[in-house]
Amino acid sequence: MAEGYLLSAICYPLSAIRYLLTAIRYLPSAIGHLLMSSPHILFLFLDGVGLGEPDPENNPFVTAEIPTLLRLLGGQRPLADTPRTETARALFVPTDASLRVDGPPQSATGQAAILTGLNVPQLVGGHWGPKPNEAIAQIIQRESLFVKLKARGLNAALLNAYPQRYFDAINSGRRNYSAIPLAVTAAGLPLFTTDDLRAGRALSADFTGEGWRTELKIPDAPVYSLREAGRKLAELAAQWRFSFFEHWPTDLVGHRGALADARRVVERFDAVLGGLLDAWDDEAGLVVITSDHGNLEDLSHTHHTLNLVPTCVVGAARRAFADGLSDLTHFVPAILRTLALL
Repeated sequence: MAEGYLLSAICYPLSAIRYLLTAIRYLPSAIGHLLMSSPHILFLFLDGVGLGEPDPENNPFVTAEIPTLLRLLGGQRPLADTPRTETARALFVPTDASLRVDGPPQSATGQAAILTGLNVPQLVGGHWGPKPNEAIAQIIQRESLFVKLKARGLNAALLNAYPQRYFDAINSGRRNYSAIPLAVTAAGLPLFTTDDLRAGRALSADFTGEGWRTELKIPDAPVYSLREAGRKLAELAAQWRFSFFEHWPTDLVGHRGALADARRVVERFDAVLGGLLDAWDDEAGLVVITSDHGNLEDLSHTHHTLNLVPTCVVGAARRAFADGLSDLTHFVPAILRTLALL
């Protein structure tokens, strides 16, 4: 009898160790399965990009070298007459930014509609921008997608880094938040800083970081090639259930009206998108690309347009995400539905 107890005392720990070693052996695949069963979304926001006429003198999308977008759209360019199109990897949806409100759409109300799922220009009596007024700010602070995600225990982030002088201007009252950082801070989430950029936890609005060196005079800011920046964006997005990236140079160039500059910003974005999609797992997540209003696509003037804006959804769940999507208020329900929160 004593020998039996002794044998059990020896064998059971050995069995436990074997089970533990087996569990460790399969841990990577278990983690992978967990990640695959938890979809993530990267929302890639392009400020001021609409679907314009096929006019090579005024629309940079007509003549720009955009091999990535052409592949995603089945050889078509993103123009006013490009229909809703599904290809092997993407779903393209011309999207209403006017929201049945007269006048050209503006940044504050358009971005607020994207971020809340509400017809904000209708609620406040018209399109407004560039920064939110008090009525728009209250709507964003109350209804922000980031607030909803945090309340449900999902991690979310704005992947843009901001320099110290931005925070200094905000804290001093010399500058107000635009709609996107306001939506993030309303949820009590931090904005990424220069230290985050240096540590590889965030990217600059120009994707590569070149502007931080040349314009902001931060010599140790990391600089990526365009395709490297795209791959970095995919790496960062995989760490969050929902991530948002704001690329505002498109709107800035649209207001300045130089065709060569507009072509350059379009081609740079296309190269970044190529790197992003090279590294993206379509089964594990979605990339959603859209804009708040037109501008860059019509350089015959320097104002916003009434054009539809492009939405491109990349990933295996693209059909379910884009089901019923036709205007800026439909993104929040689609995001929550895709993340299985409704």
